[in-house]
Amino acid sequence: MLPTPGRRIADTGGNTGDPTLDWYTRFAAGGPGQSALYTQWAAGIVGDAVVRGLLEELPRPKRQPHLVFAVSRLLGAPELPYPAWREWVTTNWPALREEIPRRTVQTNEAGRCAPVTIALGLIAGPIALLEVGSSAGICLYPDRYSYDFDGTRLDPVDGPSAVLLHCAITGEPPLPVAPADIVWRAGIDLSPLDVTVDADRRWLDVSVGPEQVDRRERLHAALDIVRLDPPRQVAGDASDQLAALAASAPAAATLVILSAGVLVYLSGAERTRFDSAVAELQDTAGARWISLEGAAVLPAVAERLRQSAAGRPPEAGAVVLALDEHPLAWCSPHGYGLNWLGER
Repeated sequence: MLPTPGRRIADTGGNTGDPTLDWYTRFAAGGPGQSALYTQWAAGIVGDAVVRGLLEELPRPKRQPHLVFAVSRLLGAPELPYPAWREWVTTNWPALREEIPRRTVQTNEAGRCAPVTIALGLIAGPIALLEVGSSAGICLYPDRYSYDFDGTRLDPVDGPSAVLLHCAITGEPPLPVAPADIVWRAGIDLSPLDVTVDADRRWLDVSVGPEQVDRRERLHAALDIVRLDPPRQVAGDASDQLAALAASAPAAATLVILSAGVLVYLSGAERTRFDSAVAELQDTAGARWISLEGAAVLPAVAERLRQSAAGRPPEAGAVVLALDEHPLAWCSPHGYGLNWLGER
């Protein structure tokens, strides 16, 4: 079993013909580690045609539960049972309707660096790390965090980190004996966040569920680390910006492109464009690609899994750690558990 402290619910349509209703029905079903309060709010919306009608005023991609709930908290919604939250939402709907479209979901989770660190150990350094969907850049610092892989400890070269990431292991992955030698790091995001700006830190804070105290503490510690050496961040579409940003990486380093929990938010056509942009850098710059994504969003990964004995996820919500689209492990969405499949 993989511990799964949270999951993302992608808008993939539903069975009732009402996409908003289907989206909130799925979310209300809950999941390991999901906020109990958010689950209750979603269940309330399922039975509340008035609030669903308000949500219909938003662009469809902006109706996602995590986004709506986080923006409501950002603007002052009470962290109370559904009736109180509903009253606040209906009273303050004009402000919510204006603010929600400006925001994107920001689940910048340092825990994902645990499986990423294992994949980085398979790549010759030094490494130039380029993340797409980088948010505040927390996942660009896997070499600055400490890890506990079921009792096997890995620390940064300068000693234990304030961020200790636990990852339960099934199987025998090749655990690194030293952190990755990252000599350059940069990110691309539609709306990158600046860790030196209090308002951006506040948005990251409310993007964590109200009851997820441990995760919030880990977020704050990671933000403090990133704040000491903020990464270069570029705003824009990953496929459009990838080649230009990659060109500024040091030629002597291995360029590693990282995508973690971001491709699910792209359309099929956008994923195809991104795949092509990565393939071009693999051909011209020897780039490597580490992905931590749902199997369904990467056709090559899904096909290789179908051809293997480990093609089925160990539990609902698991994502795939892959290197150059070759599956390495099933993982919990935020990196707290890893089920090793084998090394390419």
